[in-house]
Amino acid sequence: MCKLILISLLFSNFLYSQILIGTIYDTKYPVPFAHITIDYDGKSKGGLTDMNGSFEITDLKIGNVTITISKIGRETKNIFYTIEEGVNKLDVLMEEEIYSLDQIVVTGTKTFKTQTKSPVIVNIIDHKKIETIQACNVSEALNFQSGVRVETDCQTCNYTQLRMNGLSGNYSQILINSKSILSPLTGLYGMEQIPSNMIERIEIIKGGGSSLYGSSSIGGVVNLITKLPKNNNFNFGLSYRSITHNIVDKSIFGNSTVISKNGNIGSTFYVYFRDRNGYDHNGDNFSELPSLNDNTFGANFFIKPSDNQKIEFNFSSLHEYRYGGEMIHGAPHFAMQAEERIHDILMGNIDYNISLFSGKCSLLAYLATQKTNREHYTGVRPDLGSDDDIIHLSNPPYGNSLNTTTQFGFQFNYEYNKWIGHNTFTFGSDIISDYVYDEIPTYNYLVNQEVFTLGVLFQSDWDLNESLNILSGFRVDQHSLLSNFVISPRFSFLYNIKQNFQLRTTYSTGFRAPQAFDTDLHIAFAGGGVSRVNLDPNLNEENSKSINTSINYDYATENYIYGLTFETFRTQLHNAFYLDPEGSDNFGDLFVKRNGPEALVKGISLDLRFNYNRIIQFESGFTIQSSSYNEPVTYSNYLPPKATFLKSPKSYGYGNFSYKIGSNLSSSINYIYTGSMELIHLGGSVNNKYDQYVLTSHFHQFDINFNYTHIFNKISLKLNYLIGVRNVTNAYQSDFDLFKNRDSNYIYGPSTPRMIVFGLSFSLL
Repeated sequence: MCKLILISLLFSNFLYSQILIGTIYDTKYPVPFAHITIDYDGKSKGGLTDMNGSFEITDLKIGNVTITISKIGRETKNIFYTIEEGVNKLDVLMEEEIYSLDQIVVTGTKTFKTQTKSPVIVNIIDHKKIETIQACNVSEALNFQSGVRVETDCQTCNYTQLRMNGLSGNYSQILINSKSILSPLTGLYGMEQIPSNMIERIEIIKGGGSSLYGSSSIGGVVNLITKLPKNNNFNFGLSYRSITHNIVDKSIFGNSTVISKNGNIGSTFYVYFRDRNGYDHNGDNFSELPSLNDNTFGANFFIKPSDNQKIEFNFSSLHEYRYGGEMIHGAPHFAMQAEERIHDILMGNIDYNISLFSGKCSLLAYLATQKTNREHYTGVRPDLGSDDDIIHLSNPPYGNSLNTTTQFGFQFNYEYNKWIGHNTFTFGSDIISDYVYDEIPTYNYLVNQEVFTLGVLFQSDWDLNESLNILSGFRVDQHSLLSNFVISPRFSFLYNIKQNFQLRTTYSTGFRAPQAFDTDLHIAFAGGGVSRVNLDPNLNEENSKSINTSINYDYATENYIYGLTFETFRTQLHNAFYLDPEGSDNFGDLFVKRNGPEALVKGISLDLRFNYNRIIQFESGFTIQSSSYNEPVTYSNYLPPKATFLKSPKSYGYGNFSYKIGSNLSSSINYIYTGSMELIHLGGSVNNKYDQYVLTSHFHQFDINFNYTHIFNKISLKLNYLIGVRNVTNAYQSDFDLFKNRDSNYIYGPSTPRMIVFGLSFSLL
């Protein structure tokens, strides 16, 4: 009996003692830190390639296995392989993706999945596309997605908001590394403050399919994923933009990455400096583009104490000075109208990941925080020399803001394979704290509020077979401003009709709490005063029900690929928020945020794409939508109520065309279409005496870019030159209000007039 046991043990050790070694490489260089996963008999083993693209996986069983090799930005390889006795060798060519068909994403399910297998459609803007469109910050990068618009909403300070699927910016969440630390106050200017060289990629979910992220994700989620170390490298560059001969927008940026030979420790650092003059478009000496001065630096670190553990730490510091209004030299309260903002923002997060039981279980614990100190001025100076002017100069409306946001939580994943198909269960919880203090003593204006949200989430990601996936789950939130728990269920269905042909449907619910600060509470100029917004004391939460359906098809050959995505969206809002005009005081107009009637936002979008042999690439998207309340609401005491959402175009779209002229020279044409929209133009300025509704014209914005790369092989250095023209036809708003009594919210169309762009950057090969 003992001999039999000994023979069995020896045979078992022999059966599982095989080794697989190899190298993953592209056409020129090894591919470091690619994921290797080997599946056999319902089990899996895996590892990463080292700095030289080499890997070694031990204790393998003799027999047939499936090997999956993946890395973001590379074509995923699925290889059927036979493990034989002894040492097995496998070298694999892994090229850059011809098109982002199947990149790994995290935002749709809070777990790592390829795009085609994600039951919630996730769009990606990677760093290469950001470079192609020459975006210097996040707001410029987000313009090229169907169903997504970046909108400038103040003629004086130029704050921006992200509109997704027909809903305004306060219906969407902007995440940093999947964390909700970009608060509503910080988000007013955050998309323009975050530089593009800080970002590895941007993942976008449109619609309510992102309900697991909690409050304010009704319209969708944008997840900014910062750059993590991949290989030793550096990048340094500068950009020069000219609007006129004396209006210059300059920026300098740099990135540096250091990583250990075994890939267990790494860090990346980035810096960014920007300086832009103010720009006056209509000759009244009041700016339409504010002056900016930005300084940003940050770092990302990781360490792997063992093969199954990883710790990541991210840190960023953003400083911005922003001034808009009358273009004078001196303190802002001497200007006839001005806004000044001085932001100092610190933010970061630390994540701890551990994989247990051969990868069947994983645990993520995290802490993320953001702190913003803001000094600001928002004022209109009375007639020079008047009594009111003397009072104004003695007590100008300067203010201070403090905003801190903290999120702490954990997420546990468990893979279950003993029933039908493969199921990944996710359970998690988080606590989000948001404190905002914003005071302008002169206006008796004070926001002093701290809110807490305790959230618990559960999700089942069930692959019944290769063709069918059912994603179901819910989130329960206890918000400190609400008396009851809010349960937000989500159900998604993915059917792979055949390879690269997917049908998806998502149903979800969501809510928005009556928080103290969002884009609605931006203080605006109109009629020689400042308008302010207060909350109705009886304001209740706003609830939503959303359904999104999409069909995604791609056809690929060795030399080309083409595809399309067709989406429909429908969101029903209950107790929808709106701003109700409530007269005025000595400083300007007053509005109250109230619950209005139900509202319906619906639409369709179509995306087309084509890529030929990495030489010609074309992408385009077009959206048609409608947004309206069930009953008319009041926008002005002097105008009839309207049911339609204002500043919401019925159609908009984009297009990108790039052509690789030679091995070193490439060109691109970018296009943004903004359809006509209705908005309110408040009276009081010299060119607009009375309140009126205005139907704007549509806009066609074209950008042309050229990029030339020179390679110095002897020193392994790459030099990039770029030149371009933004808004070639100068499609820009022509009827801005004049002088100090202007309505600063009367702004629409492209964010900048025509500008010439020059750029230069260095990096290692």
